[in-house]
Amino acid sequence: MPARRTTHSDSRLPATLDAAARLFRARGYEGVSMRDIAREVGMASGSLYCHFETKDDLLTAVYLKGVEQISAAVRAALEGGSDPWRRLEAACVAHLESILRDDDYAQVVVRVRPGDAASVGSRLVELRNSYEGLFAQLVEALPVPPRTDRSLLRLMLIGAMNTAPTWYREGGRATPRDIARRFVGLLRNSLDADA
Repeated sequence: MPARRTTHSDSRLPATLDAAARLFRARGYEGVSMRDIAREVGMASGSLYCHFETKDDLLTAVYLKGVEQISAAVRAALEGGSDPWRRLEAACVAHLESILRDDDYAQVVVRVRPGDAASVGSRLVELRNSYEGLFAQLVEALPVPPRTDRSLLRLMLIGAMNTAPTWYREGGRATPRDIARRFVGLLRNSLDADA
């Protein structure tokens, strides 16, 4: 169910979303209660229900904002490019930079699984798929051998990128841009070898 909105409650909505994103990122979906979020914002537990009926609804709002932020970064990176491999690389750079910076919303998108909140799991999948549709279009445009399973190629690439927060270290040998270029280079080289 969408967020409840009143003139009074709207003023606390950004702080509520920020607190929820911060807590979901730190503790996971199951490790956070509506009471925890209300306490973080400095409101009574019951007041939180002026914004959202359930924790699942609140998670959906946080997830939506994260998907929108990452999508906007990828769309901006794609402006003006025409070479299919360079476009894919630009999208991968934007994706990795989005999920590797210190942003609670992007981390929720990567870390919280649709199965964590069964009642809204299908909505989270829908949001994720709307974003991944950008990558489906990019992969579809690639000049690859006809037998290439483009859907599996997309899933493999996004899956590889989404694990980066578990092993990436800021200030290490490679930047998010370097990693994205290497991922795409490995894909391209392996597909060229199969041609």
